Amino acid sequence: MATTLEAISARMKKLQAQADALATRETAKVLKTIHELMEKHALTAADIDVRAGGKPRAKHTAAKTAAKPATSVTRYRDPKTGATWSGRGRAPSWIAAAKNRDKYLAGADAAAVKAVPAKEAQSAGAYIRGPQPTMYKDPKSGATWSGRGRAPAWIANVNDRSKFLIAEETEATGAATAGAVSKTKPTEKKVASKSVGATAGNGQPKGAQPALYRDPKSGATWSGRGRAPAWLANVKDRSKFLIG
Repeated sequence: MATTLEAISARMKKLQAQADALATRETAKVLKTIHELMEKHALTAADIDVRAGGKPRAKHTAAKTAAKPATSVTRYRDPKTGATWSGRGRAPSWIAAAKNRDKYLAGADAAAVKAVPAKEAQSAGAYIRGPQPTMYKDPKSGATWSGRGRAPAWIANVNDRSKFLIAEETEATGAATAGAVSKTKPTEKKVASKSVGATAGNGQPKGAQPALYRDPKSGATWSGRGRAPAWLANVKDRSKFLIG
């Protein structure tokens, strides 16, 4: 019978498979024996490495390192019991139902929150946690809205929302507006007076001017330009000296 290369290769593969199966069975028997001996003498893989004078295996060391729990940083503390929570995982019962958890902050987190007062945070546009005061009310249904988040349907499409403001908010808005107007009025007067003065000063015609004031006693007149004469200089109300 002629022997070909294909036949030899097939036979080699078959023999290799048989050898692998035999090696697997032998290894299983050896491992079983070793395991029984280790249980009998209460030995571990680390004990074998140490007694043999070798270094601990890398896999065993890595497993121990991975088994060590990571050190958690305390972020929240219960002022009553002193219990702490890192902020990771499920919240404990003493903080789970708290709407504002800032009062439970500990360490650097608490200092950071206290460093920015609520008023400054609002002026800076920062989001203030917790329930907000009611700002708008629907006169028909009595529904309210704080002005934060998505607007409800009854006010979402309204251009002028001031008519839905609650009385206290309306009064506060009116007072603030009145204060702003009162502050701007003197400025407007000053600007107007300056502009009138500037116009009068820049538009003064040259030469002799018509008489504007007359002394009824002496008949002396004054145009209102330059230094006032003695009969008019100390008069507070000059309107009675006006001609015509």
